[in-house]
Amino acid sequence: MQNNFRDQEALDYHAKGRPGKIEVIPTKATKTQRDLSLAYSPGVAVPCMEINENPEAAYKYTAKGNLVGVISNGTAVLGLGNIGAIAGKPVMEGKGLLFKIFADIDVFDIEINETDPEKFVDIVAALEPTFGGINLEDIKAPECFYIEQKLKERLQIPVMHDDQHGTAIISSAALLNALEIQKKKIDRVKFVVNGAGAAAMACVQLYVAVGANPANFFMFDRKGIIHSEREGINEIKRKFATTKNKDLTLSGAMKDADVFIGLSVGDVVTQEMVKSMAKNPIVFALANPDPEITFDKAIEVRKDLIMATGRSDFPNQVNNVLGFPYIFRGALDVRATQINEAMKLAAVKALAELARSPVPDIVMMAYNEKNIVFGANYIIPKPLDNRLLSSVAPAVAKAAMDSGVARYPIKDWDAYHSELDKRLGIDNQLLRVIGAKARKNPKRVVFAEAENQKILKTAQLVQDEGVAFPILLGNVEKIKNIAEANGIDLAGMPVIDPKSEESHDNRTEFGKLFFAMRQRKGYNLYESKKIMRDRNYFGCMMVETGEADAMISGLSKNYPDTIRPALQIIGMEDGSKKVAGMYIIMTKKGPLFLADTTVNFNPTAEELADIAMMVAKEVRSFGIVPCIAMLSYSNFGSSNSPEAKLVAHAREIVKQKEPSLIIDGEMQANVAFNKEILKDNYPFSELVNNDVNVLIFPNLASGNVAYNLLQEVSGYEAIGPVLLGIRKPVHILQLGSQIRSIYNMVLISVMDAQIKCEQEFTKEESARRWRKLKKSTPQV
Repeated sequence: MQNNFRDQEALDYHAKGRPGKIEVIPTKATKTQRDLSLAYSPGVAVPCMEINENPEAAYKYTAKGNLVGVISNGTAVLGLGNIGAIAGKPVMEGKGLLFKIFADIDVFDIEINETDPEKFVDIVAALEPTFGGINLEDIKAPECFYIEQKLKERLQIPVMHDDQHGTAIISSAALLNALEIQKKKIDRVKFVVNGAGAAAMACVQLYVAVGANPANFFMFDRKGIIHSEREGINEIKRKFATTKNKDLTLSGAMKDADVFIGLSVGDVVTQEMVKSMAKNPIVFALANPDPEITFDKAIEVRKDLIMATGRSDFPNQVNNVLGFPYIFRGALDVRATQINEAMKLAAVKALAELARSPVPDIVMMAYNEKNIVFGANYIIPKPLDNRLLSSVAPAVAKAAMDSGVARYPIKDWDAYHSELDKRLGIDNQLLRVIGAKARKNPKRVVFAEAENQKILKTAQLVQDEGVAFPILLGNVEKIKNIAEANGIDLAGMPVIDPKSEESHDNRTEFGKLFFAMRQRKGYNLYESKKIMRDRNYFGCMMVETGEADAMISGLSKNYPDTIRPALQIIGMEDGSKKVAGMYIIMTKKGPLFLADTTVNFNPTAEELADIAMMVAKEVRSFGIVPCIAMLSYSNFGSSNSPEAKLVAHAREIVKQKEPSLIIDGEMQANVAFNKEILKDNYPFSELVNNDVNVLIFPNLASGNVAYNLLQEVSGYEAIGPVLLGIRKPVHILQLGSQIRSIYNMVLISVMDAQIKCEQEFTKEESARRWRKLKKSTPQV
């Protein structure tokens, strides 16, 4: 099988390092013989006997209470169909990953090689002692209905087939809000539903549960209208079978319809059909990846329309990730015996209400929106809204308690909300937020080292993902050969060779500008023009003159040679006396921002204060409140050494200039993170009640050593170095960076450009200027 770069990237992602996407990590100490004797024989016998006497003790002594089984037989995997249990395993691992990153739920994926519904039910039922809940996945209809029902009857743990109920819950919340905006009553509106599979039937049943009238539904499947005279329809479909015109077509049903729900295939609804709908219509075209009608086509003919799709590039995305992690979280936390209708309806209500509440800045930043408000283009929360966990999970948990299926009711709701916040850390979404923000308004990024396989793969990736418009610098033939040899599709990206004859005019113009900047700083006119043959100088000049918005370099050059052109051409931003290098370390508790790690060897107190304030400014741009520890080997004056006093003085300078900034020191690194030591010994510290997320090091050596240790020994992902204090976005890669790291730096650069660009361009204008550059340059 021949794979293109994107296919190969997906294969590499799953194969690199430890194969797959999940692993089991011990939660207890296992380093000594005593640890092992407690973890296994003989110590493990004690909790075994406790559980034997009281089975509920399994929730206290094992992982059962936070463990969900994602179980499938692979008979309806995504859009791939019946590919079998083992072929569906990557999807089940992926589902487990979503459970973990959105709700901190652990997962074992179980792929069962059995298509007989009775046998499948028996196998899954036998696994009940292992799990706190079971998520059924990718099982074809109609077997999925029977399997879920039988398991719910037999088991005393939550069971949910997300393919059915996830879409139903999310779309129900969106429907309630859309009807409110359109001023329509749910029991009176006419529904047309195209598709009658598992998700569609779950949807219509839940719509009825929230008030819809079954008599007002017109449902279509592959055979046409579902009517009462048709043979072979099951009891669920019969409830929604029309007794009217059995020859009614989809086009005919759409006339004067209030609501269209599509869970079928793409492009089956025409503009004429939408035009024929009633006043203030609602269209949920949820087929993926191609909706029944595109957002643009529908809006073009009906300005009074509210529309939702399953896609992220249009408003109102109906995405199951808004539901299943949080529904199971709430169910597990009260040890619910099932997920019942009351719990589903509670999730619907919580989602609908969340969309009506004010949207936090971090969510608006993620989607590059200045003002997201409840209305036609916002009827359902965004998937990256960090309030989902603390909104939906408690609502589901309370509904379980109120409906009598909770075995472990929550008594302190404030404590529960705090526990939910701590599970993930609200800052853990950082990269997802930055990525979403970049897609909303991508910028033109110069890759100064395009004669490199990693750079070219990243360039294709950022273009495919829609986060940036790449501009490649280098020899056209070399770039072409590298791309062809590695199956990289550069898709007409502009390529500029600063050394070529075609770039002579640009070199001359850039040289004159550079000479004007540096004529009294050691450069003559000839040298100024000649140096523009250097891709870093040429790229920086493109950013300075507005021909590009940001530049990435440094993969194959040392740091001083890469930063020098940026300082000479672009210079420091207003108010900055120094530039500094910052690394972002992605820890399990959230991001840590470290500085200075790359530029200033032995900063003075004033310079250290400036570095701290620059980092604080950058952290705020991510929508995070900075909490800064100024590090030393001394704690609050315990040493009178000049080094310790310098750090303490730097903190004093910061407090004079920014009194509201949360910052303290000098202090040792362990003290900064140990709340007990702070409370017992330094109760006056500003960090007693604040979690540190910024570390300012006393010198370059300590900062550089620290980020490298965290990256290599702890295995944390490091993003950087992020160059602070520069007037326009130029960011420098770590020598030998991998594609993932380069991609992350592009995201940072795009977000930086969105903030720093003197003239803010829309996505469309940036694209137009990029296409114009393509026309005037060679393309690969």
